[in-house]
Amino acid sequence: MLGSGNIIDKLLQRILSATGITTQTELAEVLNINRSAITHARNNNKIPDRWILQLYRKFNLNPEWVEFGTGKTFINKSSCSEVEFDYIPKVSAILSAGSGSFDVNSNVNGYIAFAAKWLRLKGSVSDMVAMDVSGDSMEPEIRDGDVVLIDKSQQEIINRKIYAVGFDDSIFIKRLEKHPGRIVLCSDNRAYAPIYLNDNDMEKTRIIGRILWSSREHR
Repeated sequence: MLGSGNIIDKLLQRILSATGITTQTELAEVLNINRSAITHARNNNKIPDRWILQLYRKFNLNPEWVEFGTGKTFINKSSCSEVEFDYIPKVSAILSAGSGSFDVNSNVNGYIAFAAKWLRLKGSVSDMVAMDVSGDSMEPEIRDGDVVLIDKSQQEIINRKIYAVGFDDSIFIKRLEKHPGRIVLCSDNRAYAPIYLNDNDMEKTRIIGRILWSSREHR
């Protein structure tokens, strides 16, 4: 039986009581992790955010209740009269819509709720992540300070769609145009010149994913 001397023990006890899991070994199997990872989490007095997301997906556990013990224990997915939501992790990373910046930390600092039906029509929910935007090169479509939703599974370039693109140590949000032998990174703000990437640049370029939403849907 888990003790109640610190935050992680209370949090784990909530998880076990809500899911019917009886041991840490069984919990490790459900989360597809080594049992030692739970011991490590207890020593650090912190549960990884990806565990919370996985518990939501497997058991409909409310992430807020798991972390803080507040709100409903379960997010109801059984009632047809209620809108079903999926919770997308928002990571502490900044994407630049400007000259380019690279500021990435994969730690999840929260979740954003989206209508599940809409998300599943747009792409792979498990590959989606939300991030902040810094810069004005994509205004008025995407503004400085917006949060964007990225589907990392959508890396094939569709002409004139908006993508998060990594180049060297920078990440950009741009409209992409695919030309023979090169890719053009286009800004909506005409104050910014296009960026041309040729064959030699492609080895240093990675398509992170397609932008689906930034406080409004992108079609």
